[in-house]
Amino acid sequence: MAEKKSAHHDEFMKLHLFKEEYIAKLEAVGIKSPKELAAALEDEDKMKEIHENLKGVGPKTVEHWKEDLKIPAKEDKELEKKEAPKARKVKEPSKKATKKEEKKEAKGKEKDEKKEEEVEIKEEIGYEVKLKPKLSKEMLDALKLRAEIDARRPEFLRQEWHRRKRLQRVKWRKPVGDHSKMRQHYGYRPNVVSIGYGSPKAARYLHPSGFREVMVHNVKDLEKIRPEQEAARVAHPVGMKKRLEIEAKADELGIRILNRSG
Repeated sequence: MAEKKSAHHDEFMKLHLFKEEYIAKLEAVGIKSPKELAAALEDEDKMKEIHENLKGVGPKTVEHWKEDLKIPAKEDKELEKKEAPKARKVKEPSKKATKKEEKKEAKGKEKDEKKEEEVEIKEEIGYEVKLKPKLSKEMLDALKLRAEIDARRPEFLRQEWHRRKRLQRVKWRKPVGDHSKMRQHYGYRPNVVSIGYGSPKAARYLHPSGFREVMVHNVKDLEKIRPEQEAARVAHPVGMKKRLEIEAKADELGIRILNRSG
């Protein structure tokens, strides 16, 4: 007999990296709908229970769930609660104070004012949500599968890496030698790169966010980019002046830059 799906099964499965196993485990904790899950994500005690019962659910997946469930970030709430900083009361200088002391006090005031202005600017900026690609269901499934494969993929080590330090931080090379036990796939030797360890073709060479990276050297290169599926990566030799021009133009066109200057 097939198992009966819960009423909110489809709503749960829309969440980022959500598995069917989690539905039963959430019900055991007392969470039966996405609304109850949203309330639990804001409660610290409930969060501990979720982390204990749901293996593989870390802080990053929780952040994705909060975005999917449209829960405002803590920073946004704190910004609403915070009031404007109160002006400092400065004591008037005494009549006996010398000119040097008055100058020192004036410099101190300027420094305090500058610090207060910097704090206000930082509070106004807050957290900005990064642009995300518009992906099909097939592509999302491929990215999910790629993450699972990456988690269980072993580390590929060079032949005789344990004997020579210079082989520990170099690119992979195919083992060579007539008597090489690694080439012959002996069980006690490290794993060798093969087709079975590869990720899905659809999700290959994609950025973790889901964008396909495009190298950009100048402002004109941005015109070729499709903002819905591609993101820009500014080339290393580009100077700061040209980089800022590229970033300004990318913001106008709604293109995400993966390596912003600030």
